[in-house]
Amino acid sequence: MSNITGAMTALVTPIKNGKLDTLGFEKLIKRQIAQGMDAVVPVGTTGESATLTYEEDRECIEIAVSVCKGTNVKVIAGAGSNATHEAVETAKFAQKIGADGILSVTPYYNKPTQEGLYQHYKAISESIEIPVMLYNVPGRTGVDLLPSTVARLVKDVKNIYAIKEATGSLDRIIELMTLSPELVVISGDDATDLPMMCVGGQGCISVTANLVPNLKNKLIRLAQEKKLEEAKVLNEHLFELNRVLFCESNPIPIKAAMYIAGLIDTLEFRLPLTPPSKENMQKIEQIIKKYDIIL
Repeated sequence: MSNITGAMTALVTPIKNGKLDTLGFEKLIKRQIAQGMDAVVPVGTTGESATLTYEEDRECIEIAVSVCKGTNVKVIAGAGSNATHEAVETAKFAQKIGADGILSVTPYYNKPTQEGLYQHYKAISESIEIPVMLYNVPGRTGVDLLPSTVARLVKDVKNIYAIKEATGSLDRIIELMTLSPELVVISGDDATDLPMMCVGGQGCISVTANLVPNLKNKLIRLAQEKKLEEAKVLNEHLFELNRVLFCESNPIPIKAAMYIAGLIDTLEFRLPLTPPSKENMQKIEQIIKKYDIIL
């Protein structure tokens, strides 16, 4: 089992006239491949997985696998749910069609105990053989996957190799790596990708990379090569963009930015998500003018 690390993109899901824009989605993935990303992640939080149908969810994974086939770009399929049996079925599907790994978010809303989280991830991971990346984002899910539980899972389940840690906490990253030295820690927070890489992180799953994959890819490469002065300059250049892309709930700002840049044809969401306010739309438009966006 080979570890998937480096520069990865949490793909947006383009919607046109209320339906999944499959051709638009293919185009976005091809752009990620052309600009040197290591992996793409369909149907995560940024991909609006919460409002896609099961059929759309699986179609997105299929498209990603098909487009990336024959390239060096890996596919880590979003396979999370607050119902363990549903996450298991999605994980099995992802493996069956050729995904390279899965990303599974902590169960949301029902707020399981740490034992419940352990049993949940154990069941998902043992149902498949491909690599599993845990995903901790307590600000969204209402539950925090603690480092002690992560360590227990890494010790007991052979294909759990990584965690996408989206707390933005360096203290948490260090604790995770101290308890589980073999664990691959991936940043899930664009603003702190570089600091996390400096303390031992091995990559990012980025929202910003939807817009500027070439720059996020370059940042991760510089960090990997320990070219920290150059990385610092680039990280500071990306600061305003990273910040504005979270001026409202993700993925509202990133889809707006991509629409303004001409990367997606329509600015559509599934309710309860809505387009950004007029004020924030203007703010996004002003900020992205400062960046060279390669179409």
